[in-house]
Amino acid sequence: MEQHEIETLRDKVPCAAVLEREGWTVDVKESTTRAVKYRRGAGEIIIVIHNGRGWFDPLSDAKGDVFTLAGHLAGIAFPAAVEAVRSLVGYVPATPSWNCPKRTGIPLSITDRWRRRRPPTIGSRAWRYLADERAIPVSILQAAIAQGLLREGPSGSIWTAHVDQTRQLIGWEERGPQWRGFSTGGSKQLFRLGNEAALRLCVTEAAIDAMSLAALEGMRADTLYVSTGGGWSPVSDNAIRSIASNPDILMAAATDNDRQGEIYARRLQEIVRETGCRYERLRPSTQDWNSDLKGQGKGNPGVEGDIRAESLPHARPSRQGKLRPAGAGP
Repeated sequence: MEQHEIETLRDKVPCAAVLEREGWTVDVKESTTRAVKYRRGAGEIIIVIHNGRGWFDPLSDAKGDVFTLAGHLAGIAFPAAVEAVRSLVGYVPATPSWNCPKRTGIPLSITDRWRRRRPPTIGSRAWRYLADERAIPVSILQAAIAQGLLREGPSGSIWTAHVDQTRQLIGWEERGPQWRGFSTGGSKQLFRLGNEAALRLCVTEAAIDAMSLAALEGMRADTLYVSTGGGWSPVSDNAIRSIASNPDILMAAATDNDRQGEIYARRLQEIVRETGCRYERLRPSTQDWNSDLKGQGKGNPGVEGDIRAESLPHARPSRQGKLRPAGAGP
C-alpha cells in the first residue's frame, strides 16, 4: 500500500472506532476532552489522545496510532491491522457526553487564569467539596492554601497547582463532584505539598490523595507529598529523578492499591535502582488514600495500622511508622 493511502486511512478512522468495535467503552468520569479513557473488562485501559489520532496504554509502554492500536488489540501484524482499519472507514463512534464546566470567551494564559481565581474560603463550594465530600482536614487545606496550591474552579470544582522545580505554575488538576480533568494548555509535572527540602518523598497519583496521605500522617515535617496528576508524563518522571538523585532521599511509592498503582510503583522502583536512594512501598488499605481518610471515622482498620515498608534488596532500609491522624504532629 502506498504511503498516501496509509495517511488517508489514518485521517479517516479514529482510534475510538477501533476500540468501540472491540467492546471498549468510555469512562466519562475519568476522561477529559483531550484524553479520553476507554475501559474493557477488569483493569484494561486505553487512553485516546491527539484528537482521536493517538493512544497509549497507561499500564504498559504500548502506544501509537490507529494501526498500532488495531494490531495491539488483536495481536496481528501491520498488514492485517491496515485491513482491519480499512473495514472501519465510514464508521462513526459514539460521542461522549461531557459534564465538564463550560469555558467561554478567549482563553487566557495559564498564569492569568490562575490569578483570576481566588483561594477556597470557609463555606465556599470548593471548600465544602474538599472538607465535606473529600474529608480533607482544615489544617491540610490551610497548609495547601498557604503554599498557593489551591484555587476555586467553576461549578464547585477545585484546582490544585502543578509547579516546576522553581515553583513556577505550569498547570493544575481539576476535580469536582461531576468533573475530573487537567487545565487546558497546562503541563503536568508535580503537585508539591510540604517541605521542599525534605528527605522523604511520597508520590501519589492525585493531589487529593497527596493531601489525604498528609492528613493521615499528620503532615510530617520531613516529607514532601507530591502527585503526578493521574498519569506519568516524561516531565513528571524527570522531576522525580531529579529529587531522587540525592542518595539520602527516601522514595515512598504511595500510589493506589490497584493494578495501575502497582505499575507506577514499579516505575519508582526502577528510578530507585538507578539512583541508589532509599525506597518504601506505602499501600492504602482501600483503593486510594482519600478512601482511607473518609473511612477513618467508620472503623476502617487500615487507617491507623502499620505502614509496611517494602524495601528493594539493595536499598538502605527505611524506618517503618504508623499512620497518624491530622494534628498529631511530626
